[in-house]
Amino acid sequence: MSLPDAFHGIAKRVNNWGRWGSDDEIGTLNLITDEVVRQAAATVRTGRRIPLALPLQRDGVQTGMIPGRVDPLHAMVQINQEIFGPGTVACSDDVVTMGLQAATHWDALSHVSHSGRLYNGRPAHTVTAHGGAGFGGIGTVRHVVSRGVLLDVARARGTDRLDGGYAVTPEDLDAAEELAGTRVRAGDIVLVRTGQIQACLAGDRHGYAYPSPGLSIRTPEWFHARDVAAVANDTLTFEVFPPEVDDLWLPVHALHLVEMGMPQGQNWNLEKLSTACGEAGRCAFLLTATPEPFTGATGSPVAPVAVL
Repeated sequence: MSLPDAFHGIAKRVNNWGRWGSDDEIGTLNLITDEVVRQAAATVRTGRRIPLALPLQRDGVQTGMIPGRVDPLHAMVQINQEIFGPGTVACSDDVVTMGLQAATHWDALSHVSHSGRLYNGRPAHTVTAHGGAGFGGIGTVRHVVSRGVLLDVARARGTDRLDGGYAVTPEDLDAAEELAGTRVRAGDIVLVRTGQIQACLAGDRHGYAYPSPGLSIRTPEWFHARDVAAVANDTLTFEVFPPEVDDLWLPVHALHLVEMGMPQGQNWNLEKLSTACGEAGRCAFLLTATPEPFTGATGSPVAPVAVL
């Protein structure tokens, strides 16, 4: 089934292909300039640090709904082994097998394609079985540090957790921005709180996955108009699930990653941040969120920290 005309209309309006050159692989992260980072550093007042990552563990958020995306499998390969002979310093060492997008992560621009194309018009076949992402892989992202802004949509709508299947609209983002007391500006990283992560934290992995609130197909134009550098939220699917338009699966992924070149993050734990922002009376902070630089990968784990 071909993508509908409404999708293509939005795609044309938010398209960033060629904006930073035909060889660009990091898209809207180009908006995080030195000046943006200097201004982000100026938001630090108390030094309070809020970790936003879920733990990497065997009983994580994955349920099998996404084929091949497995929770971390951790194994010891050395346990107090005196590898240089008896009486020498003993070492313990371990390995892990996991989906790179198993828990808190960034999606690379190569994560999805549509109509045979990736970001900047590159052909989708540049992603291969042996080489991974030949263009737009997460390894091209060397640093992600900027001003973060929490848009607490759940709180702005008078609830602690949005209902499953609730589609977050531009009007919701406006309301959350008003609550935040700051206007989202170019180079910001926006964190959208729905409260859905509460199901995960309570041990309900299936309830966390489905049905889920998430971003509406109408929101990419809001982020594009503000020149947002990246967006992350506290859900498994990022966009509303099941989809708001019948049989139109992952349109927000395609609009963000392919058309805009804007990274997006999932499974971010924004609960403590929401509380901290409420206590501090502000929702802007320094955010450090650099992904692990896996060459050729279409996504990567991240351990983001908000500094108030």
